[in-house]
Amino acid sequence: MSTPPEQQQHVRVETAQQVEAGSALTALPTSIAESKELTGLTHECGVFGAIACGDWPTQMDIAHVICLGLVALQHRGQESAGIATSEGKSSTNFNVHKGMGMISTLFNDDSMKKLRGNLGIGHTRYSTAGGSGVVNCQPFVVHTAHGAMALAHNGELVNNESLRREVLARGVGLSTHSDSELIAQSLCCAPEDVSELDGPNWPARIRHFMMLAPLSYSLVIMLKDKIYAVRDTYGNRPLCIGKIVPINAGHGNSSETPADGWVVSSESCGFLSIGARYVREVEPGEIVELTRSGYRTVDIVERPDFKRMAFCIFEYVYFARGDSIFEGQMVYSVRMQCGRQLWREAPVEADIVSSVPESGTAASHGYARESGLEFAEVLCRNRYVGRTFIQPSTRLRQLGVAKKFGALSENVDGKRLVLIDDSIVRGNTIGPIIKLLRDAGAREVHIRIASPPLQYPCYMGINIPTREELIANKLNADQLARHVGADSLAYLSVAGLVQAVQLKQQSADVGDGDGKGKGKAMGHCTACLTGEYPGGLPDELSW
Repeated sequence: MSTPPEQQQHVRVETAQQVEAGSALTALPTSIAESKELTGLTHECGVFGAIACGDWPTQMDIAHVICLGLVALQHRGQESAGIATSEGKSSTNFNVHKGMGMISTLFNDDSMKKLRGNLGIGHTRYSTAGGSGVVNCQPFVVHTAHGAMALAHNGELVNNESLRREVLARGVGLSTHSDSELIAQSLCCAPEDVSELDGPNWPARIRHFMMLAPLSYSLVIMLKDKIYAVRDTYGNRPLCIGKIVPINAGHGNSSETPADGWVVSSESCGFLSIGARYVREVEPGEIVELTRSGYRTVDIVERPDFKRMAFCIFEYVYFARGDSIFEGQMVYSVRMQCGRQLWREAPVEADIVSSVPESGTAASHGYARESGLEFAEVLCRNRYVGRTFIQPSTRLRQLGVAKKFGALSENVDGKRLVLIDDSIVRGNTIGPIIKLLRDAGAREVHIRIASPPLQYPCYMGINIPTREELIANKLNADQLARHVGADSLAYLSVAGLVQAVQLKQQSADVGDGDGKGKGKAMGHCTACLTGEYPGGLPDELSW
């Protein structure tokens, strides 16, 4: 796409060497990539935004609100984090602090004092596209002809390469390989058919980008005095809106309570801790504008009629915190339902049901309630074990699980137990756990997995290993049971997982005959389980 000369803009990108006033970048002495454990899945990031209502300067400490919001999203990424704030009066400079490491180490009293503002956005990251490094920390800040713009992104562009070629062909230089910078640069040029005589039309620019990039992204975009919250048309990545209410507000109907501010977040799990109430999700394809006066929908970009919504089903299984709300239901409740369904599909004679903490706890309670078996803890997690960079010997590597777990031998000795976990990825953790339980006296150990076998990689923002690394592509359930030393092993079926996730929706759809019970249409991406990608095959999307 060519851009007329009168609409071309000089754009400067913030990098590790070129940071605006108030920004600080902190690098760790050792590469984060070296410390990644090769055991499970990794999500790449979480986004958060907040804006104060009423007169500015606000009495609300927006930077602390964002920092606490990011702490609640820390499980979505631990490599780097950042916050950008605006005082709402200057279109040229934002206050920025970002760097490598955990939120608790990056943001101290000094850095927080530099983040004065009436609105801001934040990001916590695990790298997918772009790799691990200070230069890829978010939020990205670009300086356009119309002022500064900050952007934070959760997801991964499926047509990253073709969009990159298009941006480079316009003469725009890119300082990183991050698709998040690519999004920021794509927003800096106005569409050819949009008039901007009265200033930039940001909703039209966002719409234009969304038409170019089908998925996958949830975005928070900050300008001088407003924030845009954007979700791709498939709804692949989560994003929701919350209302900051006065400290003395009761727990009744918050819609009648005046707002002190508004927040937008990848998950709702941190809302209560910052005095906010969950309002609703950002709908697939929706562009929401947040200002000091409130929030409003400024546009909705429709996906093709023949395409279904494709919310990542593994948000329910693995990634999200249990107290988050997606599609009108709490994640913990869905995980319990997965456990109930797992018992129906794979019952077993046993004495007790337990879980690999904390990942399988909710599903194990569901399994226990449906089966009538007693739930008992059998593993005690060491909460202070750190990630190790080098395992000194094969023996210690094989015993690595001992660093993480201890066995409650009084609950285990002589028992036939069912151990529930949420997923198996490479399969190199469950074997040592089984051995630990057998050494503690377990008579039988039956493994039940509250999700289907992972067989395909993800190209939409989840770091799932290659097909060769996924154990489900090498061994079926019976073979894996023998490989890890279990008496039996069974997965939840894909149909069972979908049924558990959509149970509440199916109940709502029954209604009472007048249509009032009808729920919203739901659809879920199961690509990592079935190989059916919502946007088409990888070669069709330049993956």
